[in-house]
Amino acid sequence: MIEPLQYENGAPPPRIPIVTDQSIPSYLAAPHSYEAGSRHDTRLRIFSGTANPALSQEIANYLGLELGKIKIKRFADGEIYVQLQESVRGCDVFLVQPTCPPANENLMELLIMIDACRRASAKNITAVIPYFGYARADRKTQGRESIAAKLVANLITEAGANRVLACDLHSGQSMGYFDIPVDHVYGQPVILDYLASKTFCSNDLVVVSPDVGGVARARAFAKKLSDAPLAIVDKRRHGHNVAEVMNLIGDVKGKVAVMVDDMIDTAGTIAKGAALLHEEGAREVYACSTHAVFSDNHKHRYRFWKKRVFPQLTVLSVANLLGETLASS
Repeated sequence: MIEPLQYENGAPPPRIPIVTDQSIPSYLAAPHSYEAGSRHDTRLRIFSGTANPALSQEIANYLGLELGKIKIKRFADGEIYVQLQESVRGCDVFLVQPTCPPANENLMELLIMIDACRRASAKNITAVIPYFGYARADRKTQGRESIAAKLVANLITEAGANRVLACDLHSGQSMGYFDIPVDHVYGQPVILDYLASKTFCSNDLVVVSPDVGGVARARAFAKKLSDAPLAIVDKRRHGHNVAEVMNLIGDVKGKVAVMVDDMIDTAGTIAKGAALLHEEGAREVYACSTHAVFSDNHKHRYRFWKKRVFPQLTVLSVANLLGETLASS
């Protein structure tokens, strides 16, 4: 989440709460607990890879469990070694490992973790992949291209996973690439909860899709914000990770613009879109994304990009969202 930049000619935001049709789910704030001796205490195990141990710990805390003991190391030549440090025989195992950068290393680590659990006689293995890194390669747009999303789905299935939990896939069709059940959750409630704390007037909001492909996502988001009006940025892409904004469809003058996307990679789309919105008279601009990748090859866009932290950035946790899904699975 990128906080808005204040401008001298902008008026302060009105202090009227957003009115929504649906209340924010209780799991966004309330921790989950289980009775001692329940099935979840004895037969459920959560293990974390090295991609995001902090998120794994938050999920475990929400469920009232401890992270499972696992040894993960890399040999001098880069090969990955995984050994479970406790028994998982007959257990339901959840492996938390997003395929964020470095995507290939984290994906391989996940596959080896799944294989280790399968060989240790785990009853069920669920791969918890909050960020599915190859989801953008979900179709052929030119001749002789690969569909890497399907390939990765096959690898995860063949490694031994029984189920996959993913968050905000780039396209819903990616679920069909798996030959095993897929639980697809959305980070939208977490972002809506944050925007509600900003107490904007619903009449001043406009939801903006950064490209034509995200219109359906933006429309669903606008419906939750008291059916806010919609605007679309007409974007023409000349190559991978290269975007050029052409024009804006809709009115944003004097309004608080909320750009909604599933992913921010190099931030070319978001940065140019925000500049266009300010040119068109938007009072404030918020950029909301579930997956803020911030690829290193374009870190010069922001002064503090090296650590993926800068003043306008607000990080929201989806640990409770994922934890509740695991609890009900």
